[in-house]
Amino acid sequence: MHRFPPLLWALLLFLLVTGASWGGWLDSYTQLVIMFMGINVIMSASLNLINGYMGEFSCGHAGFMAVGAYVTSILTVWFFTDGSVFGSALLTSPWAILMFPVLLLVGGLAAALAGLMFAFPSFRTRGDYLAIITLAANYIIKSAIENIQVIGGARGFMGMSRVVGGMEEVLPVPWMLIWIGLFTGLAILVIQRFIGSTYGKGVIAIREDEIASEIMGINTRKVKMIAFMLSSGLAGLAGGLFAHVLGYINPGSFTIMKSTEAMVMVYLGGMGSLSGSVLSAILFTLILEVLRPLELFKWVIVPLLLFFLMLFRPEGLLGHRELTEALPWLRRFFRSKEEKGHVPV
Repeated sequence: MHRFPPLLWALLLFLLVTGASWGGWLDSYTQLVIMFMGINVIMSASLNLINGYMGEFSCGHAGFMAVGAYVTSILTVWFFTDGSVFGSALLTSPWAILMFPVLLLVGGLAAALAGLMFAFPSFRTRGDYLAIITLAANYIIKSAIENIQVIGGARGFMGMSRVVGGMEEVLPVPWMLIWIGLFTGLAILVIQRFIGSTYGKGVIAIREDEIASEIMGINTRKVKMIAFMLSSGLAGLAGGLFAHVLGYINPGSFTIMKSTEAMVMVYLGGMGSLSGSVLSAILFTLILEVLRPLELFKWVIVPLLLFFLMLFRPEGLLGHRELTEALPWLRRFFRSKEEKGHVPV
C-alpha cells in the first residue's frame, strides 16, 4: 500500500468536501456542521498550546475569539458593503475574495495583541491565578464591546453575510467552507511547526518545571509571551470565520460558556496532543448537534461533561500522545518523518 504524508490526506479530504458542496451533494446544514468543526478545531488546538503543551490554565479563550470576530467583521463590512454604519463600500465585491484572508489575518493580529496585554500578568502567576486573569480578560473584552455603540453594543453587529454573498456573486463556490478549510489546515501546521521549534521545546520545558527551565537558560517570559500571542491570534482567526459563517455576532456569543466549550475540547482530546484536539473538536461538534433539541439544558450537560471528564479520565482520549502513537496500525497509511531522516514532532 502506498503511504502519503498527512498533509496530502488532508488536502484530498478538503477537495472532496469542497467538491461535494459545490456540486450540491451536501446540504446547507451538513456544510454548516463541517464549518463549525473546522472553527472548533482551531479553537481547541490553539487553547491546547497553553493548557496542554505549556501546562497553564487559561479559561478566557472566547474573549480573544471575540476580538478577532469583531475586528475582522468591522473591516470586511466597512470595505465591501454599502449602506452599513460606515457608509459606502471602499472596494467592490471582487476585491473581497483577495482581501478577505488578509483582513482575517488582521483580526488574528488584533487578538494576538490583546493576548499580549494579558500575557504580562502571567509571568508571575500559574494555575488558579492565571485562570482568574484570563477569566477577567474574557469579561473585560465582552463588557467593552457591549459599551461601544458604534458597532452595535449589546445589540450586536451584522452585515458579514453580504460580504460572503458578494464573493459568491463573483464566483459561485462555497467560499466560507473553502476559507475555513484553508485556515484550519494553516492553524494545525503552524502549531505543529511551533511545537517542533526551539520555542516549542521551551513551552514543554515550562510545563515540566518552570524554575528548572530558567536555570537551564530558557527565557521563560519570552516563551510565554510568544505562546500566548500565537494562541490568542489563532482564536482570533476562529472568531473571524465564526462571524462570517453566522453573518451576525453579539457579545453574548463570547461568554464564559464559549470558553468552557474550548476547554472541554482540549481536555476531551488530551493535554498536549494536537491530533487529540482535532478529534475532540469533531466529536464535540457532533455532540452539540445531537444535544441541540435540548436547548438550554445543553448548557447544563456541557459543563457536566467537563466535570466527569476531569473526574474519570483527566488525561483525555489520547493524553500526551498523538493518534499514530495511540493507534500504531494507522502508520501504514502515512509516510512519517522518520523515513525522511527527521525526528518526528
